[in-house]
Amino acid sequence: MSLRLRLSLFLLALSLGALLLFAIVTYLSAKSDREREFFALLEREAITKANLFLDAQLDPAALQEIYASNRRTLNEVEVAIYNADFILIYHDDVELDFVKETAEMAKRVFEEGIITFYQEDWQVVGLRYLYEGEAYMLTAAAYDAYGFTKLNNLLRTILLLLIVATLFLVLAAFYFANKALLPVKAMTRQAEQISAINMDLRLPVSASKDELNQLAHTFNSMMGRLQQSFESQRQVVNQISHEIRTPLAAIIAELDLALSRERGSEEYKAAITWARQDAGRLQQLTQSLLDLAKASYDPSRIAFKPLRLDEVLIEARKQLLQTKPEYQVQLEIKLKPKLEKWLHLQGNAYLLQVAFKNLLDNACKFSPKQAASLELKVNKDGLFVQIEDEGLGIPEADIPMLGEAFFRGQNRGLAEGHGIGLHLTAKIFKLHGFQWEFQTTPRGTTVKVQCHTSNDFLM
Repeated sequence: MSLRLRLSLFLLALSLGALLLFAIVTYLSAKSDREREFFALLEREAITKANLFLDAQLDPAALQEIYASNRRTLNEVEVAIYNADFILIYHDDVELDFVKETAEMAKRVFEEGIITFYQEDWQVVGLRYLYEGEAYMLTAAAYDAYGFTKLNNLLRTILLLLIVATLFLVLAAFYFANKALLPVKAMTRQAEQISAINMDLRLPVSASKDELNQLAHTFNSMMGRLQQSFESQRQVVNQISHEIRTPLAAIIAELDLALSRERGSEEYKAAITWARQDAGRLQQLTQSLLDLAKASYDPSRIAFKPLRLDEVLIEARKQLLQTKPEYQVQLEIKLKPKLEKWLHLQGNAYLLQVAFKNLLDNACKFSPKQAASLELKVNKDGLFVQIEDEGLGIPEADIPMLGEAFFRGQNRGLAEGHGIGLHLTAKIFKLHGFQWEFQTTPRGTTVKVQCHTSNDFLM
C-alpha cells in the first residue's frame, strides 16, 4: 500500500470517526431530551387533571368526554387517579385502561414518590400526589407521536449528511494527501537522477522549517559527505593502482629479462633477488593498505580496550627491529613510579603499534645512521611520546602536507616509501584523540605526540 493511500485512508478514517461520533452524540442527546421532556409533560398533565377533578370538582363524565374527543385527533394523555387504598376514583377510559395499574405498582409509587417506564412504545409516569393531607396515586400514559416523528426526521437528516460528508471527505482526503506528498514526489524524482556520474545533484530546499525541508537538508548533507568520500576513494584507488603497478611491472620486467635467453646461475640469482626485493616492497605496500583500511573504519566498530602506553611502545620497537635489524632505536621512559597510572588509557593496541612503528621507521629510514631515539615522559603539559632522529630534516614546505595520503616530500629520493605511513598514523592518532607536531632542523627532526593533557591528570 502506497504512502499516499495510507495517508488518505488515515485522514478519511479520522474525519469520519469524528463526524460519526458527533452524529451519535447529537442523536442520543436529542433522544434523551425527547424522553425527559415527555415524561415531564405526562407529570404536568396528570397533576392538571387531578386538580380539575379534586379541586375544581369537575364532573368526571365531562373530563372523560374531553379525553374521548381529543383521542380522535391526537394522542391524548390517559390519566387515572387512585386513593391511598388503591381504589380507582377517576379514569379517563376504564375500558381502555392501557396502563393496567397493580397494587405492587401503587406501593412503589407511594414509597418512591414517582416512577417512569415504557409500556410498549407508550411512556408511563406514576406519581404520589398530596391534596388536603390525603395521598393519591396519579398515572399518566401517552404515545409521543410528534416527538418520535421529529427524532426519526433527525435520524434521516444525520444519515443523509453522513453520506454526503463521506463522499466529500473521500475526495478531500485524497486531494490533501496528494498535495501534501507533492514535495516528496519532487524529492524522489530528483533523488532518482543522482548517480555516481552526477553526485553533485541535491534535493530542492525552501526557506520553510517543516519536516520535509529538514529531511532535504539532512539528505543533502549526507550526499555531500558521500560525494567527498566517493571522490576520496576514487583518488585513493587511482593512487593505489599506480603504486601497485610499479613493483608489479618491475617484477615482470626482471623475470622476462631472465627468461629472454640462457643465463648463468649468478645472473639468475641476481634476477631472483631483484624480483624478491620488488615483491617485498609490494608486500609492504599491501600491508600498509590493509592497516589504512582498518584505521578508516567507523570508530564505533573499532575495539578499544585498556592498555599501557609503555607496553605499546616496547612492542612497536620490537616489531620494527625484527623486520629491520639494521635499525637502532634507543628507548627511554622518563616517568616517576607514582605517575605510572597515566600510562593507562583506552585504545586499540594494534593500531597504536602500527602508528608508532611508522614514525620510528621514518625516523631511521631518513637518518644516515639509521638510528632514532624514543622517549616517553610526563611534564606539566601532559603525557608525551617523543621521537628524534639525526637526519637532514624536513623541508618547511612539506610539513603542512605530512599526513596526506600518498604524499611524498622532497626527500623521497633518499629512501623508499609509498606515502601511506604518515597518513595512516594521522588517522590512528585522530581515532585516539592524540595530538602530534613536527619540529625540524637541518640536523634532524623531532615528532612530539601528546597522549594526555594536564587536564586529564586533574580528573
